[in-house]
Amino acid sequence: MRNIPKRPVLVGLVDGKLQPCPKYRICVSTQSEDDKHKIDPLRYASSKKEALDTLIKIINSIKRTKIVKKTDDYIHAEFKTGLLKFVDDVEFLTNDEEKIIDFRSASRVGNFDWGTNRRRMEKIRKKFVSLT
Repeated sequence: MRNIPKRPVLVGLVDGKLQPCPKYRICVSTQSEDDKHKIDPLRYASSKKEALDTLIKIINSIKRTKIVKKTDDYIHAEFKTGLLKFVDDVEFLTNDEEKIIDFRSASRVGNFDWGTNRRRMEKIRKKFVSLT
């Protein structure tokens, strides 16, 4: 059985924002400035609570996924890949003023993921749009 790296230090909020993507790590973030890591946020028209409830429903529907922390504005979930059991940390942060949910998805190990983080977040976006 392989050792899975422990939860990274670079998870959680700093000054009310998601951590930046590490330069050489597999990561996408709505708050990133560079094209390599940049991805669009989730947009909602409902209440923040309804949007987060929808997001939680989506997260819980994905295999090998566990919500680690949840507050009124923030969710941290762990997504485990099927074959190699790599763990990706995915965080969501609501911005009710702009009606968006920012997110960051980062692999704990490696420097290449064949686009897994970006594809996963685009699938979540598609489900979110269909349910809101």
